[in-house]
Amino acid sequence: MEKKALRIVFMGTPGFAVESLKVLVENQYNVVGVVTMPDKPAGRGYKLQPSAVKQYALQQGLKVLQPEKLKEEAFLHALKILQADIQIVVAFRMLPEVVWSMPPEGTFNLHASLLPQYRGAAPINWALINGEKETGVTTFFLSHEIDTGKIIFREKTPVYEDDNAETLHDRLMVMGAQLVLKTVDAITQGNVTTVSQQNLVDHSSVLKAAPKIFTETCRVNWYNTTTDIYNFIRGLSPYPTAWTEMYSNDASEVLRFKLYAGEIVKGGNDGLPPGTLVTDNKTHLQVAVKDGFIRLTDIQVSGKKRLKTVDFLRGYTFPEHAFFK
Repeated sequence: MEKKALRIVFMGTPGFAVESLKVLVENQYNVVGVVTMPDKPAGRGYKLQPSAVKQYALQQGLKVLQPEKLKEEAFLHALKILQADIQIVVAFRMLPEVVWSMPPEGTFNLHASLLPQYRGAAPINWALINGEKETGVTTFFLSHEIDTGKIIFREKTPVYEDDNAETLHDRLMVMGAQLVLKTVDAITQGNVTTVSQQNLVDHSSVLKAAPKIFTETCRVNWYNTTTDIYNFIRGLSPYPTAWTEMYSNDASEVLRFKLYAGEIVKGGNDGLPPGTLVTDNKTHLQVAVKDGFIRLTDIQVSGKKRLKTVDFLRGYTFPEHAFFK
């Protein structure tokens, strides 16, 4: 089948998905429709804002569908009219079978992990939080259970010590777009061999999940190790961001801090309880942990701007005996 003959419907919402759609358009694939989330209120005036995918699609003159519900008759009818040969899903919603089973060539998804590891909504964050040394992207055909369909291709990348959720997201976004292109090329050429995820499961190891992250998930536990806390902070940076609360010794002051970056200071913690703050109130801020300290380098107090710690300390003095909890 020629590129122009293959009719593609693309489904996605955030910037991560735009790169894949862009690659398809730039390689002259026939994208007959784009499905994305309805516009949502955002910003100071809560004006309706289109998704990143919609913005790009409109720039390219592509037809856009924005269903509230994926089972509504009007949407299903509009989707059928597009007569897609294949549907591609990148960072979208869970599809009902009536949608993913519609095209004759099926529907495939790009997932930001090496499936079957890290099935779920936040694979990039959890790979970093768990201290993985390697991750990647996977394309697979959708089936009944989420993120369990037969794998088409996988691509690996190292996770570097200084990676955070932003740098890893951006790297996987570009890798993933190329993998989407490779997958569509293979489908066009009738050259696809799939692998069951069960065949990739090492029964001696545990499958790690990547569930959705909520605000309460992001609170730092200062009783963990320096390595665990370092990975936790970078795995949530810059979004949704790890946080903690500072208490003064007499509990007269409580402030919430977002933590964007830190460094491990190995060695003893001078017998200080976990969470104890050690600072000269000029250049550095360290938090005692059971096997050393975490030096915080990039922080934000609630209601204020994000700042490098050294800049924050120019305008704030921590009370004596303050601690994070």
